[in-house]
Amino acid sequence: MTSWTLECSACDPVRTRDAPPDGFPGVCEVCGSPYLVRYASLPSPEAKSLLRCQRWTMWRYDGWLPLAQGEHPVTLGEGGTPLLKVERIAARHGFDNLWVKDEGTNPTGSFKARGLAMAVTRAVLAGAKQFVVPTAGNAGVALAAYATRAGAEARVYAPAATPKTILEQIRAFGGDLMLLDGHIGDCGIAARLHAANTGAVDVSTLREPYRIEGKKTLGLEIAEQLGWKLPDAIIYPTGGGTGLIGMWKAFQELRQGGWLRGALPKMFTVQSTGCAPVVQAFESGAERATPWPDPETVAAGLRVPGPLGDRLMLRALRESGGGAVAVSDEALVEAAHHLQVVEGIDASPEGGAALAGAVSLLRRDILRPEQRIVLFNTGAGWLYRV
Repeated sequence: MTSWTLECSACDPVRTRDAPPDGFPGVCEVCGSPYLVRYASLPSPEAKSLLRCQRWTMWRYDGWLPLAQGEHPVTLGEGGTPLLKVERIAARHGFDNLWVKDEGTNPTGSFKARGLAMAVTRAVLAGAKQFVVPTAGNAGVALAAYATRAGAEARVYAPAATPKTILEQIRAFGGDLMLLDGHIGDCGIAARLHAANTGAVDVSTLREPYRIEGKKTLGLEIAEQLGWKLPDAIIYPTGGGTGLIGMWKAFQELRQGGWLRGALPKMFTVQSTGCAPVVQAFESGAERATPWPDPETVAAGLRVPGPLGDRLMLRALRESGGGAVAVSDEALVEAAHHLQVVEGIDASPEGGAALAGAVSLLRRDILRPEQRIVLFNTGAGWLYRV
């Protein structure tokens, strides 16, 4: 049986609380920072042999997730996405060993399925019937689908500029969609007000501790797919940052549990030059990001001007020896197109950003051609096409 506590990610000395048997935790009541799940124990390396009996979804790692004995997840079959070697793209740009983790094959078309499946599961087990989320797009689609799967209701606040196909998907899955002028930060204010007025569970990025546990399975899958030897570098397009933070948490837990061989990967975040608060903070040596004024990028998932997880992202980048890079919209759109027409991967603009960022890092000699490098395509390109 898995047991866990919640640990504030910022309080010093460390402040913890028991995972509640009912209700649903938000951020730390003292400092307002995100809680992280900490486990009483981790699966032993001998448990690797049990994985061959598990279905190829993210729930094969149930021993690493906040599920107690007898609990069943709210699932649409998320996870188990392909890790694809891209030899033609690699040769074109001078890489020897380049891979793409294609999250566009998830239910609802993006990596958001992982986090929302986990968050909805835990909230429903605690009795939740209503949810709310602000979204740049894909999180709203995922919440609408998983809330419907659980027999619950979902209110979604999205910028009016969100791609039309994504908005149609939110409505198609039964989401109560509210469009606002402005960016995701404005939608976050509206979502928190709705939660306060109605009691709906707010599953905004890092305003509850369980979405990150679902995203953690990105790292667990990469480790298993590469034979428990991690890549040299991971290039990740970053808006709210739960995937980056979750993977770094997964790698540390795997090392703590004795499951890994070799060094941990260097983590690199990629943002658009039109909205790059984490890149700016990394380059200036800051511990927190300054909110980006007037964010503008065609990559809707990167249009997050003031991420709550900025400090945790910056910590992961620096602890891993990685870094941060911003690329233009023109570069990321071109890179997404190349992934589509050269390798047959239906990349989102954010996936294009990952490739464009890797190319930039290689040209600056921050990455080396012989390194094994994994890029993330976080969503399907079809969601962005009218």
